[in-house]
Amino acid sequence: QHSHMFYSAVDSNPLSIYVMHPFWNFVVKFLPTWLAPNLITFTGFMFLVLNFAMLAFYDFDFTASAARHEHVPSWVWVAAGIFNFLAYTLDGVDGKQARRTNSSTPLGELFDHGLDSWACIFFVATVYSIFGRGESGVGVATLYYILWVVLFSFILSHWEKYNTGILFLPWGYDMSQVTISLVYLVTAVVGVETWYQPVLFHFLYRDLFTFMIIACSFTVTLPMSLYNVLKAYRNDTLKHSSLYEAFLPFLSPVLLFILSTAWVVFSPSSILELQPRIFYLMVGTAFANVTCKLIVCQMSNTRCQALSWLLLPMSVVVLLALSGVVANETLLLYLWTAAVILAHIHYGVSVVQQLSSHFKICTFSLKKPNSD
Repeated sequence: QHSHMFYSAVDSNPLSIYVMHPFWNFVVKFLPTWLAPNLITFTGFMFLVLNFAMLAFYDFDFTASAARHEHVPSWVWVAAGIFNFLAYTLDGVDGKQARRTNSSTPLGELFDHGLDSWACIFFVATVYSIFGRGESGVGVATLYYILWVVLFSFILSHWEKYNTGILFLPWGYDMSQVTISLVYLVTAVVGVETWYQPVLFHFLYRDLFTFMIIACSFTVTLPMSLYNVLKAYRNDTLKHSSLYEAFLPFLSPVLLFILSTAWVVFSPSSILELQPRIFYLMVGTAFANVTCKLIVCQMSNTRCQALSWLLLPMSVVVLLALSGVVANETLLLYLWTAAVILAHIHYGVSVVQQLSSHFKICTFSLKKPNSD
């Protein structure tokens, strides 16, 4: 057992400890030892992107699950369930493969969390297709706020690590991954109409879904994070002395939330109603970009940048949209979304290349690069 030099994570979740970890330990034995952990991480992430793409094809505007609409074919739900579980399994196995092949690096940690931060949006938007936005579904605005609850839950655990040096894995994560994988498979069997039925009285399944996500964040994730930071403060093990320094990582995400919400609320053409999928994608990718910078700071023990540069052009875009200067808001959204995705991919590739050369490793292979 090699102790992991760079990475201290605490996982106290019973499901994780007694079910998932033994399962991952079993799975990892079948992987060839030449297989690089980063390749496993990336493949898992691509399964979630594939799910998002697949449902974008069959249910672009989230109306397919509504009554009197052509529903998503059953095989798509089966595929979604399998791909989701594969993504979750690969995400659980990558670190074990790194320890098994003695190839744990800070690059691997960054790669894992960086892709996880982007995966949030692909995961949430795919789940949304189960209920959709019909009369028995969840409104696009409601889902927009739910997405932010998920995103803030994600950043909370990294903020915690930024301040305590330990990453506490939120309990809700394993629960939701296993549940959703099963729900996809169940949907394939029983059909989306089943979710229209009330569970109790006038309480629908979609309300259960909304309630579960929000309850999980406010009763588990948030209190545990605050408790862990408070405990570190009491034991005097906090990394940052002032409150200003401690809360600095929240500045960019909060500004991003304000900017995108202003666009949603004041949009002249109700952009979220017109283009929910692309809007979610834009918000989720911008969030991932802002979060990755926090993760880099937290890993390199450098001071967190107060403001992400991405917010400057975004302010311009939102002003253009709201002022009505740009007639076609949808086109503006598409162009800005493309810009955000390209900027984020460029950032990711740059950081990975820099770290690979710094640590003298190959990103997707366990071979050592030629030392010329």
